[in-house]
Amino acid sequence: MKTSLAEIGRFDDRLSFLYVDRAIIRHSGNAIAIHEVDPAIEAPGVTEVPLSAIATLMLGPGTRISHKAIQLLAESNCLVIWCGEFGIRFYACGMGGSRHSRNMLKQAKLALDERSRLQVVVNMYLHRFIGEPIDPGITLQQLRGKEGVRVREAYADASKKWNVPWSGRSYDRQSWNAGDAVNRALSSANACLYGVVHAAILSAGYSPAIGFVHCGKQLSFVYDIADLYKAELTIPLAFEAVAVGGPELERRVRLACRTHFHKARLLTRVLPDIQKLLKVELDDADEFIDDPARPVEWWEPKTFSADTPIQTILSFTPGE
Repeated sequence: MKTSLAEIGRFDDRLSFLYVDRAIIRHSGNAIAIHEVDPAIEAPGVTEVPLSAIATLMLGPGTRISHKAIQLLAESNCLVIWCGEFGIRFYACGMGGSRHSRNMLKQAKLALDERSRLQVVVNMYLHRFIGEPIDPGITLQQLRGKEGVRVREAYADASKKWNVPWSGRSYDRQSWNAGDAVNRALSSANACLYGVVHAAILSAGYSPAIGFVHCGKQLSFVYDIADLYKAELTIPLAFEAVAVGGPELERRVRLACRTHFHKARLLTRVLPDIQKLLKVELDDADEFIDDPARPVEWWEPKTFSADTPIQTILSFTPGE
């Protein structure tokens, strides 16, 4: 019997993400089976992962996945991301779990009005300083400066705590190994964070492209939300991973991310934080959850009636 989407676990009940490379993924009942194919492994094994256990599946190089596995992952509201080695480059992603567009329309309305967008931007900066008094007379430019100081202090504090030299955020997207260890660790950690935030955004029916602070990229809103957590999570984690040392830095960072994200209860925080920042009521009800192909009602105009001549409609200038 086919499982209803309504029976699938909540987003915040899942593990944060799973990165897989050099493997073949097939479906296996109510799970996916990951078959290792790395030639460096003498006795490749098979690992089964329950379909509803993870929020994000990151597919790295050398990965093949069956059509049935993709279908079941989509039905289980697990975001599938095709990415580069170490989880860094973002190539493509599957669709989100939400079948309605209400939250996306609310998000777009806020972003298209300059006043409401500015309010969301200010909310996003103030969110970084919860518990710290902020002068209500401060300007947006001053608030941005204050945020810049906070981030620089986060890097300096982590560098001092873990005795890891820090000369600034610098990396070459075309030459991954040319970067120093701490910059590579930061990029790996941030990629994991982006994946989790991206999955949360899609699970609630928001658009990852409609940003407020960031704009113009398909993941603008992902960057907006992920920036709320970097100073707390990925910056100290990256410096710690470099200080501890050992082989396979990027893999160790990913494993540390899963542990730290779980301890920080990240998956339980993202959607409530978005709700607070956008000042919207989070609408979990989805009338299309059991029948994604069910027809919807037509949109009806409010300014004009359906009986208005089309010549009048086409000659109308917004703002009149």
